[in-house]
Amino acid sequence: MGIVQQVYGYFMPTVNLMGAGAAQQAGKQAKILGGKVAFLVTDDFLNKSGMAKQIADIVEAEGVKVVIYPGAEPNPTDKNVHDGVAIFEKEGCNMIISLGGGSSHDCAKGIGLVAGNGGKIHDFEGVDKSEKPMVPMIAINTTAGTASEMTRFCIITDSSRHIKMAIVDWHTTPNVSINDPLLMMGMPASLTAATGMDALTHAVEAYVSTAATPVTDSAALMAIKLISKYLRRAVANGSDFEARDQMSYAQFMGGMAFNNASLGYVHAMAHQLGGFYNLPHGVCNAILLPHVSRFNLIGNVERFGDIAVAMGENVDGLSPREAAEKALSAISTLSEDVNIPSGLTELGVKEEDLKLMAGNAMKDACSLTNPRLAKLDDIIQIFKNAF
Repeated sequence: MGIVQQVYGYFMPTVNLMGAGAAQQAGKQAKILGGKVAFLVTDDFLNKSGMAKQIADIVEAEGVKVVIYPGAEPNPTDKNVHDGVAIFEKEGCNMIISLGGGSSHDCAKGIGLVAGNGGKIHDFEGVDKSEKPMVPMIAINTTAGTASEMTRFCIITDSSRHIKMAIVDWHTTPNVSINDPLLMMGMPASLTAATGMDALTHAVEAYVSTAATPVTDSAALMAIKLISKYLRRAVANGSDFEARDQMSYAQFMGGMAFNNASLGYVHAMAHQLGGFYNLPHGVCNAILLPHVSRFNLIGNVERFGDIAVAMGENVDGLSPREAAEKALSAISTLSEDVNIPSGLTELGVKEEDLKLMAGNAMKDACSLTNPRLAKLDDIIQIFKNAF
């Protein structure tokens, strides 16, 4: 019997710093990367709160000048990226530092990709479309959810088409990721919940992905275990350091898993909701996750049983299908406990938009590794089930 060739990649930043005080290493890392003028990409809130200046001071203490760009919107757009590129080039910057959650990191990746390759961000939609690396980048994370600080995924909204472009490119992997739980301590409960459920979605979709490997499985299951144990605590008390610290590890491992096993229909569909209505990505994922998981159940029922065990459910004596059902109920219970909206109706989603969004979801790069193939009507029905 012949062996069919199948190569799996594994992508991660070269350096990953974690733990209390890790952000203090930003200046040293910028200097190691040859930074002369660093372009610090962040959002308006972190700029006004003073955190951006705090990081800038750390970097400038090492002799690297910093230009702050607070132009990353909650769902970063092509305009955010192109405006950033113009300032990056005008100021003579030679590296990027991102500060924030997924929006800041994705915006920064987009800027770095265009700065390194030329053209427009739209040129890179899809998988590995760039020819050159982006400029050197350090990603400093302030949320426990997206894992964008360490992935090759970059999600940018096309403001003319009202869709989120999925850019999956190994050249967008930051050189250095920094996860300092001290920067996460002040995160509001609602954001903690949304980003935490985003991390759970990453781990679940990666574990049932058609591209899963033993390497990604180990990271996905541990992420699920930690999120199930610590997310409620982090939401209940944002000053619970242990919960913040463990959630930072959980979201990172969720990133390790999906960065290499990819995702599925939850993300493919959530991207459309975010692009069409400018909705919070983590909330969209959390609402869709139980419904897509139910659709996927027959595609890999045993793996959903594993997820149930990782979430602390007792499956002794149960059939594989019964164990899998335990996973779905555990996901829904966790979502309810952290006060995620109950359905898409609360977010203002309209039924007349479903066909267009479903069609776009089927073209999204994340749909390629879903464990069960769907038709257009299937995706529309999943959206309806999530109302």
